[in-house]
Amino acid sequence: MKKILCLSTLMCLPLTAYSAATKQVHQLPAQTIDVSPTSHLTTRLQWAKFPQPNYSVDDLKNENRAAIIRVVTNTKGDVTNATVEESTGIKALDRILIDAVEDAQVKPHIKDGHAVSQIGYQAFNLKLSNKDALCDYEFDSKVWQAQQDGKKTTFKYQSKPEFKLNSEQLNGHNRQVKFSFKADKHGNIKTVKIKQGSGLYALDQSISQALTDSQISVKRTARTLWLYKKSSFKDEIQFKLNACKAS
Repeated sequence: MKKILCLSTLMCLPLTAYSAATKQVHQLPAQTIDVSPTSHLTTRLQWAKFPQPNYSVDDLKNENRAAIIRVVTNTKGDVTNATVEESTGIKALDRILIDAVEDAQVKPHIKDGHAVSQIGYQAFNLKLSNKDALCDYEFDSKVWQAQQDGKKTTFKYQSKPEFKLNSEQLNGHNRQVKFSFKADKHGNIKTVKIKQGSGLYALDQSISQALTDSQISVKRTARTLWLYKKSSFKDEIQFKLNACKAS
């Protein structure tokens, strides 16, 4: 009986030793790798706050200049990096453009319900003519002007859409933009469609962005109070070279 007991004890020893060794093995903690979503690549950035380079005629060195700036943003639309893709030929002027881009804001790009970072390009055309005599335009659309004059309109802007444009950005021509948009039951503008463009993509996009951040109010009748579907509205805005507001 003692022999059997001893044998049984000896047979258990390797298993006990193995079990102890197993407990002493250091377990590495589970590791996760945070992979950022792929950036949205575009050649046409949608600006919430358009770059406004502050330069003078002297900065151009007696020539019209052009440049392309490569822009990287985070998910909030903040510019995290701006570099020269095509130079003006003047480093100091390139720096002015980069500073303007870094101070601007891009509209976040939504993918699958989530904002993602963006990489895109912004072109600049800097001209000698009348740079020191620039003046500014605001969002003085047909409906907004009628609203200010107390005239009857199909809808009213709850506040003036935030929009700025200087005469240089018109590239020497009068411009007109006709657009339509949809608004939900709360008056939030959701979908903007350019019906007749100005011929300048950046200008059209700036108007779309200004509208998207705005609200309208509509007088409802007893017959239409029940309506919950989006309603469609239209407006237009003109930019004339000889009718801008002096800055």
